[in-house]
Amino acid sequence: MRGIKEFLKEENGIGVVEIILIIVVLIGLIAIFKGKMSTLIGDIFTKIGKEWKTL
Repeated sequence: MRGIKEFLKEENGIGVVEIILIIVVLIGLIAIFKGKMSTLIGDIFTKIGKEWKTL
């Protein structure tokens, strides 16, 4: 229990600001590449469907 309290009091970890910045960057990347990702995923599932039919 003592280790958990010390861990929670520790200030050397990632702060809230850093976590928010990481989330903002990830959301931005998703927004930028959304069209390309959906096309890529659609193509992959189409290929899987074609291969599944040939089995």
